[in-house]
Amino acid sequence: MSKIAVIGAGSWGTTFAKVLSDNPDNQVTLWARREEIAAEINSDHRNGDYLPGIVLPNSLKASSDISKVLSGAEQVYISVPSQALRENLSLWGSQIDPQAIVVSLMKGVEQNTGLRMSEVIAEVLEIDAEKIVVVSGPNLSLEIAAEQPTASVASSEGKEARLAVAQAASNNYFTVFTNKDVIGTEFGGILKNLIAVAIGIVNGVGYGENTKASIMTRGLSELTRFAVAYGAKKKTMVGLAGLGDLIATSESPLSRNHKAGEMLGKGYTLREVQKRMSQTAEGLASVAPILQLAAAKGVRMPIVEQVQLVLEGKMNPRDIAPHLTHEKDGPLGE
Repeated sequence: MSKIAVIGAGSWGTTFAKVLSDNPDNQVTLWARREEIAAEINSDHRNGDYLPGIVLPNSLKASSDISKVLSGAEQVYISVPSQALRENLSLWGSQIDPQAIVVSLMKGVEQNTGLRMSEVIAEVLEIDAEKIVVVSGPNLSLEIAAEQPTASVASSEGKEARLAVAQAASNNYFTVFTNKDVIGTEFGGILKNLIAVAIGIVNGVGYGENTKASIMTRGLSELTRFAVAYGAKKKTMVGLAGLGDLIATSESPLSRNHKAGEMLGKGYTLREVQKRMSQTAEGLASVAPILQLAAAKGVRMPIVEQVQLVLEGKMNPRDIAPHLTHEKDGPLGE
């Protein structure tokens, strides 16, 4: 059996630990920062704070002892808030086996550096990019935990690593495909969060389906233009990690980014939204660094720019939709 560690017992970390545990070839241990969560998973096979109503596999074990969780792990899946990744790795990264495959389940950009999560992992752990895998796709935690069929992508420069992750993470309700476009796969997961915030804003304002469809379509063009400028393949952006993730995140009330945007659209300030959110909405923290990266490549992102103005209190949420974009052309020919 493959010994697997999952770091982070929030909704997505716990869900992915369940996905891995539902493959009988895996032995999975989940690290929880809080001892009471680990105890609940071990005794009741539940994580009521993050996955209410979901029964976890008996085979899934949890611990608040990071050394115990990482010991002997052949694959390490990381699901912590993106802005806390560097600090976490500096604390326990040295305990990861140098031969282990390290998998990012996170969708964010580091604020101070503009680095993607795979780049932070490579920098802090000083491991070869071929040992790092990014998993992304239309992945709403509660739906997957309820075993509703879905698919995702495992991306890595290393063929052996991405195939190993695809094999470990596939089961009868979760299918993992592979590609080697790490940049496109990772930016797809990051950028769709920003568009989901925009769609949440107009939903909170009260605009209808035409407005949301327009933002989603123009948003896909916008995120594709950005990702391609940084070396992504255009076809990745219309696959599971791009369009697929955008559709799921933009429309579902289960999406934290959509929910955050909706509250902004109803008039809550950024500070009020952050206080009311029980879990991190990665899109809120990614707006500023993404716009800095866009400026460095001369890429205009009108929708994301308007989201930033709303976050800063400089634009009325109601005004975001009438100014979708002044650019008539995009990489998708829209």
